[in-house]
Amino acid sequence: MKLLKTTTAAAVLALGGTSALADGHTPGWCGPDEATVALLDGFGGNSWRQITTASAREEAMKCPSIKGVEYADGQGDTQKAISDIRSMAARGVDAMVVFGDAGPAVLPAVTQVYKAGTIVVPYRVDIGGADGENYNKWIGASFVNDGENWGRWIKEILPDGGKMLFLSGPAGNSQGLDELKGLRNVLGEEYVFVNPEPFAVTNWDPALTQQVLTAEISKNPDIDVIISDFGPSLVGALPAFEKFNRSIPALATSDGNSLGCFWHANKDANPDFKLFTVATGNDNARLAMRWAVALATGGEVPEEQIFEAPMFENSVSGSPSEVQCRDDLPGAIYLSAELPADAQTAEINK
Repeated sequence: MKLLKTTTAAAVLALGGTSALADGHTPGWCGPDEATVALLDGFGGNSWRQITTASAREEAMKCPSIKGVEYADGQGDTQKAISDIRSMAARGVDAMVVFGDAGPAVLPAVTQVYKAGTIVVPYRVDIGGADGENYNKWIGASFVNDGENWGRWIKEILPDGGKMLFLSGPAGNSQGLDELKGLRNVLGEEYVFVNPEPFAVTNWDPALTQQVLTAEISKNPDIDVIISDFGPSLVGALPAFEKFNRSIPALATSDGNSLGCFWHANKDANPDFKLFTVATGNDNARLAMRWAVALATGGEVPEEQIFEAPMFENSVSGSPSEVQCRDDLPGAIYLSAELPADAQTAEINK
């Protein structure tokens, strides 16, 4: 697997992506100045990252002024991620979009290349610092908004309150804390969390999720709804309810093809298994890329500064969508993403 890769407009079109070169439309955020951009991933080793990267690359190539998109995978190694940032700047890329998994540890490198003249747009993970001082623009995601959307759905299906189990990633992660804030913005005291404060820690790891969920089921006989910020990690864990002779409860989470297909396969045997999802957020990278391209090419910067994941599936109302499943395609794709499902499949099968 190559760690550094350059994509041209022709290559994107060959993969089935869209481009201004294909449809004749140049977006307003695409300016006249030629530029190259780079995607810097702190960790690129799962399907969500592959599809997110492909989405950002496709977005960049909608602008004819972009002459190449380079990529580096930090492989979960903080020092490599820092080295990648400096190396890309040394190679002369005009702008870089940075997924700073290591958080503030990458801020000094980001600040260094920004002050040396490279356009830098970190996104999704807060690395600290400030716009105009350490980088051009940070493009976050509104996880509070996700929590509020989950909370409103929970109120619809459980108007009199209920017992909730909230699962998130590593201890203290800001995404889970923001989602909890959103949930509490909507839900009153009649909605009780049965998990340890602030959430049950799973590290977004399917094996640990299964262990944690099994332990919580044994301790809590009346879980009315599970809330999780990475739905696909639950697919291997939810069958634990059968061992306790209980229906899988309602689930408010993020989407994934594996989860949608699991729901279709198990809904009839689990009468309480309602499902509501928000988009898993691959397209957060598109917004960050629009900013980077606009700044690099002299285009109009987007009005949006924070990515808000849209609501996606609702098994109760069917709005905005019924629960989706492409059982002819891999489970490890995300049907909420703008990138077409077949293109996602090609990307993860490379």
